[in-house]
Amino acid sequence: MTRSRLSRLATAALIPAAALTLNAAAWAQSPPATPPAASSPATPPAPATPAPAATAPATPAPATPETPAPAAPATPPAAAQAPATQPAPQVQVADPFGEEITLSPKQMVTFVGKANWDSAFDTLMDAFKQITTVLDKQGVKSSGNPMIVYTTTDDTGFTFLAEIPVDQEVKNLPKAMKMGLSPDGKALKFVHRGSYDNMDNTYEAITNHLDDKKLEAKDTFIEEYMTDPLKTAEDKLVINVYVPLK
Repeated sequence: MTRSRLSRLATAALIPAAALTLNAAAWAQSPPATPPAASSPATPPAPATPAPAATAPATPAPATPETPAPAAPATPPAAAQAPATQPAPQVQVADPFGEEITLSPKQMVTFVGKANWDSAFDTLMDAFKQITTVLDKQGVKSSGNPMIVYTTTDDTGFTFLAEIPVDQEVKNLPKAMKMGLSPDGKALKFVHRGSYDNMDNTYEAITNHLDDKKLEAKDTFIEEYMTDPLKTAEDKLVINVYVPLK
C-alpha cells in the first residue's frame, strides 16, 4: 500500500521575497553610481532562486511508499510449508486369510430357510427383508451385522439360518422365525469382496487352505455381511467367512 506525502514548496517560495527586501534596503542607503535601470535587471535573477523549488519535488522522490515491498518475499515460505500439512499416504492392508479367532455368541432373531443354489442370493436377501420388516414393526433396531449360517448343503441347494443380532428379546415372531444365539468357539476368518456369485472362488481357496494346514472344519460355514446386503451393490459386498474348527 502507498502512502501520500506533503511537498515542501512553501519553503522555496520564501526565498524570492527575502531577496527583494534586501535589494530595496541597499538602494535607499546609497544611490548607485550607475543608472538603476542597468542594475535593476540584475534583480530578476531572483526568480532563479525558485530553482530549489525544482529540487524540492525531489524530496518526495524517496520511494518510502515502496518500503512495504520487502514484505512480499515473506509469503513464499508459507506456501512452502503447505505440503507439510498433507496427510501421509495410507498403506493398503491385506485382508485376513485364515486368521484364527474365537467367536462369541450373540442374541439373534433367526429365520429358518431352505434355498436352491440357482436362486441362493435372492432367497437369502428375502429372508433378511422378512426379519427387518418384523423388527421395524416392533421398533427394534439391529445391534450388528446380519449373518448366514449354512447348516446343510448338497448339490442342489442348502438349508440355512438368516440371523440379525438384537439387544433385546423379540416376541410374537412368525412361524419361520425364532430367538437364538449365533455360533461360538474357535474358527478361521476369511474375507470375500465382490458379488455372491463369485464366492465359489473364495470357498475353493478356503478348502485349499484347510488341506495345506491339515485342519478339520465342522460341517458349518458362517457368512457375516460387513456391508448392508439390502442397500449395497452386489459387486461391492464385503463378507467375512468364518469356518468353525473341530
